[in-house]
This record gives sequence, C-alpha cells and structure tokens, in this order.
Amino acid sequence: MSTEIEVKQQERIIKIEQPSKYATINLALDSFKINKQVIAFVGTKRGAEKTAEDISKKVKLNKQETLFFEELSEKILAAIPKPTKQCKRLANCLKKGLAFHHAGLMHKQREIIEDNFREGKIKCICSTPTLALGIDLPAYRVIIKDLKRFSGQGWGGMSWIPVLEYLQMAGRAGRPKFETTGEAIAIASSEENKEEIFENYVKGEPEEVLSKLAVEPVLRSYVLSLIATGFVSNKKQLLEFFGKTFWAHQYQDLFKLENILDKILNLLDEYEFIQYNTNQDFVSAEDLGDEKINATLLGRRIAQLYIDPITAHHIITCLKRGASYKLVTSFGLLQMVSHTIEMRPLLRVRAKEYDIIQEQWVKHDSEMLEIEPSYFESDFDEFLNSIKTALFLKDWISEIDEEVILENYNTRPGETRMKIDRADWLLYCAEELAKLLSFHSLVTEIIKIRLRLKYGVKEELLALLKLKNIGRVRARILFANKIKDIGDIKRASPITLAQLIGRKVAINIKKQVGEDIDKIIVPERKRKGQKSLNDF
Repeated sequence: MSTEIEVKQQERIIKIEQPSKYATINLALDSFKINKQVIAFVGTKRGAEKTAEDISKKVKLNKQETLFFEELSEKILAAIPKPTKQCKRLANCLKKGLAFHHAGLMHKQREIIEDNFREGKIKCICSTPTLALGIDLPAYRVIIKDLKRFSGQGWGGMSWIPVLEYLQMAGRAGRPKFETTGEAIAIASSEENKEEIFENYVKGEPEEVLSKLAVEPVLRSYVLSLIATGFVSNKKQLLEFFGKTFWAHQYQDLFKLENILDKILNLLDEYEFIQYNTNQDFVSAEDLGDEKINATLLGRRIAQLYIDPITAHHIITCLKRGASYKLVTSFGLLQMVSHTIEMRPLLRVRAKEYDIIQEQWVKHDSEMLEIEPSYFESDFDEFLNSIKTALFLKDWISEIDEEVILENYNTRPGETRMKIDRADWLLYCAEELAKLLSFHSLVTEIIKIRLRLKYGVKEELLALLKLKNIGRVRARILFANKIKDIGDIKRASPITLAQLIGRKVAINIKKQVGEDIDKIIVPERKRKGQKSLNDF
C-alpha cells in the first residue's frame, strides 16, 4: 500500500495547448514552447518518419533558425551520393528543426542528428526504441507513443513490450548537469488503457536479466575459441570454465550445460574443426574427460574469423561444390552468404511475393552452391528468404538505383549498407577459407564480388575502381564515354576528363596514372590562353 501511495504522489497534471488532435504532436509543441528538447519513441520506422513529418508541419522558425537548419538539411542530403526519398523526407523535417532516427539511416546521417541534438540545436527526435539503448542522448521530455509491438501472437498480433524496454526509454528523460527533473510520458488511448499502462509499467517490476550463454550459436563459437587459443585443452577444463559463469550460477544446472557441450564437441569433431589425441578409433564426447583436445588448422582460422562454426561448415560445403563447378556466379556466392545465421534477419518473403521468388529460384537453380532443402523441411522458408536477400544484393552490384531498391525490397539506405557490410565480411571469411582449402580459382571470384559489393557496380567497372576518388557514379560516366581502363585514362584528354568528372578529380587521376598534369599543354585551349588543365 505504501508503494502505491508513493507512486501516486509523483503524478502531476500537465496543462498544455492542443492545436492538434494527436497527443504526441501537442506534447512536442509544448516542449518547444518552454524551450525544452524531446524524444518521441514510436514503434516502427515508418511511424517515426510520419510522426516527425506531422510535428514539423506545426512548427514555425525565425530567420536565423531557418538558415541554420537549411544548411543542416543539405548536409543530410550530401551524406549519400544520390539521396533517396527517405533522405529527402529527413531533410524536410530538419528544415523545421526536427528529425527522425532509426536503423534505416546512414551512419553519417545518424551522427549529424545525434551531435546536433546533444548541442541543443535539434529540438525533437522521433525514434524507434533502438535509440534507447547504447547511446547517451537524454532529453528533458520523453514521449512513449507505442507500448505494444507486433509479435505475431495474440489478438491482432500486438503484445506489450517488456518493462525493461519501457524503463530504458523512460530513462532518457532528464539531462544530467542541465536539468533537475525530467518527464517520461506514456500515451494512453483511453482511461482503461491508462490504468493498464500504470499497472504494467509505472508500478511494474522489470524482468529478470537472464544469461544467454547456453544459446547454442553463442556457445559454439565460445567453445571453439577456448580450444583454439589453448585456454582449455580437454573436456574437464571446459566444464570447469563454464561452471564459473553467470549461467551456471543462475541456473545451477550443470548437467544440462554438459549435455549441450557434448553436443557441440561432437559437432566440431564431425566438422574436423577439432581433434582428440587418443589411440582409440572413436571416442564419443560423453566419454571424454582428460583426453587432450586440439583445434585443427581450419578450426583455428574459423575461431579467428569470429563466425559460427555452423556458418563456417556451410561455407566450406558450398566452396567444395563450387570448386567442382566450371563456373561460379555472383548469385551463387551471394546466396551462400545470405543463408547464414550472421545475415539474419533476412529479407522476408511476403505472401504476394512467394511465386515471384520461387520463379527467381528456379531461374538461378544451376548457380546454387548449396543443396536446397525440401519444401517440407522447417528451413525452407528461411531458404526462400535467403534467395530474396541474394536478389537484393545482386540488384545492388548490378547498379540498380537505390530508390528502386528501396521500393522493391523496402530496405532503407542504412539497412542496405548494413546488409552489404555483413555480406562483405562473410565473403571475406569465405575468401580466407578458400585460401586455406587451396581453392584458388574461387578466391579470385570472391575478391571480384567483394569489390562489386563495396562499390555497387557491374564487373566491367572494376578496372576503373582501382583509382582513388572514382566510385560507381564516376566510373559509369567514364565507361559510358569509352574510357574503360587505366590505359584509356592515360590516353584521354585532360579537358575531356574534366568535363566528365570535374577538374580536381581529373587532375588527381592523371597524377595517379603517372602524369604530371602541370606540364600538360592542351593545344585546343592554347589559343584561348589556357595552357594547362589548371586553367580550365
């Protein structure tokens, strides 16, 4: 009873103007009126963007503020070579001093928003809950618009978020060293909903923090790393090590942990990532105790690459199939890395896309490096998702416009870059494993795909991409004008290059191919008094 009274005493009435029928907009506008910063947490990326746009329509700035935010919006657009619709939406919001923030933004865009919010210039950020974790970005007022999230379970598929997540968001309210108080406001749709929120969150107890050590993908990598580094050399030492962990302290169930470790040791042995020093033909992991365990050369390299041993086995199996093929294609390699734990979450195949993705699968069937699962296997849907993810990556290296990729796959620029970076890392791992297995022809193909992924280009542009300051756009412009390699760069007129890609870049690439541009006389410009490219 005393706890309830104490909580009730902390409530207070906030009277604000209501120029809109939406509470989030009214609370944000009230924050601006009292010159305070606000973070509005919204459940989805699309919702965060829409909320920021709705608030921005009600904001009026003075001339000085308008000039500042015009410049800031230009920086947001310049963060990506060719701005997408999302970039333009963000730039328009910033013109009114607001921003949205989620995983779909480019890193540079997030950095600009966060820095200007810390400096007190941006007054409002509408964000997904990701901003509540790991980023020091407090505000005077926090508005929690959505406390339910789609889970695929229950009525309408919406479930209450964890209390811990609510506390993380609410904990952003109040700026140390700047404010003595902060306000965390959850939006309720009705009196009944208000009581639910109060009981579930204001008075709610946070969930217990549970160890995830026994999750097999995590444990597989740890076990292999411990053996590869020589930190443990037998099963007995392995059990002693894990017996001192938080997991063992929390659950007091070493029998379960031992069973999981036995399973993992057998798996690593089967994949030939570890080996036992024993005179017997076969000894199961259950019978091992003091027998010495070593990592094989392959196992040590996999541990150094920080990938799940199951992912490594999948890649090795695909590489072995690829080594026997006469032709390994970009799609085969991209699908190989897409169907891994590290690439999750994959792009999900929606019901209306099912037939289209299956058609694409049949089209590329001869290029596949893995044996596809049966339609009735549990992994089949995830396999189809990997096909869609591979098609997305293939479009990127085929120079499909980012706006088209956004429309076709619903992946924003930041998400696109994250997928590309993850695929590149997995291809690097595949490259290292191919070297170790002496699949030299595959190494060459993987290097090509990694370069194409980095720049988002077709193979024909790779020769030009060896030059600094030449990316996918400039390389395509040069190629379209019959300048296709380093030799063509040397033979090209400096003036022609300047007209195509700009004077500074033209000077730079001429110097890269060994020409002193300051000594080049341009005959066709000489009569006009232009003696070098610097005069152009």
